[in-house]
Amino acid sequence: MTADSTVQETAGGIGFFEKWLSVWIALCIVGGILLGTAFPGLFGFLASLEVASVNMVVAVLIWAMIFPMMVNVDFASLSHIGDRPKGLVITLAVNWVIKPFTMAGLGVLFFEVLFADWIDPANAQEYIAGLILLGAAPCTAMVFIWSQLIKGDPTYTVVQVSVNDLIMVVAFAPIVALLLGVTDIAVPWSTLLISVALYVVIPLTVGALVRSGLMAHGGAASVKAFTDRIKPVAIISLMATVVLLFGFQGQVILDDPILIGLIAIPLVIQSYGIFTIAYAAAWAWRVPFNVAAPCALIGTSNFFELAVAVAISLFGLNSGAALATVVGVLVEVPVMLSLVAFANRTQRWFR
Repeated sequence: MTADSTVQETAGGIGFFEKWLSVWIALCIVGGILLGTAFPGLFGFLASLEVASVNMVVAVLIWAMIFPMMVNVDFASLSHIGDRPKGLVITLAVNWVIKPFTMAGLGVLFFEVLFADWIDPANAQEYIAGLILLGAAPCTAMVFIWSQLIKGDPTYTVVQVSVNDLIMVVAFAPIVALLLGVTDIAVPWSTLLISVALYVVIPLTVGALVRSGLMAHGGAASVKAFTDRIKPVAIISLMATVVLLFGFQGQVILDDPILIGLIAIPLVIQSYGIFTIAYAAAWAWRVPFNVAAPCALIGTSNFFELAVAVAISLFGLNSGAALATVVGVLVEVPVMLSLVAFANRTQRWFR
């Protein structure tokens, strides 16, 4: 199976659910708040189902969200790692050297300075932590879709996802711990390492084994058929996780309804800022458009599924960190679609 076929089959175009993801998430937020207010006992029981600080209900849901992406990761594509070195350098620099630190800086600026009069200091720390987790978790599975919408180089996109996932195994925990420490947030190292193992290492390993077995018994068609079958489970799991989180957070939001908007502001600024940095660097370095555009979009996108999972493990279901990561899900799609439109309109800049 070639890298080209992987992307073409994974991202034949943005689907109905993906296109309106922010709408579904908004509906789940409203539903979660209403259900949490109406059935507090039920949500309290679900919150109590923990083993080693990991909520088992949410763990199952997060695994169901992450696993399809891990099956789509094609480590055979790493043989193409030298084909488009400029784009790879830009995206890796953005993802691992720039984005986590700018996200932490924006979190401190907004929640400890600009919004200090509206947000309790203890909650501000948790919102900053949520933003740090989003900034340190690169590229969700939807980068395949973004790349296809701007007719990006498919081989390059697969290489990017594979390389970033390998780096994430060793770099995610240290970067998160460093930034949490710098911003004076306690770092529960054992829980952080357990989260990386549970939500990165294990699903990545299992996904690679499943993909290998599918390729051996049916090739690309088997991989596509399998991921198509489990995709609805991932979608339902994402929506159920949002309902749960906002069920636990419902009273907090009802008491402070502008909170979602306040959290979204630095996330939106970060997304447009990171895209600008990566896109401008690609233009200045004379990277062709079919690599420049996906490299900027991949650098901008966040692996929000992982961020949500780790936020819950580190800070709990009722935490501001978990709330901030879910707001990241809410803003991701409209922001990314606007960037796709901008990239397509400015393609002539790269000729």
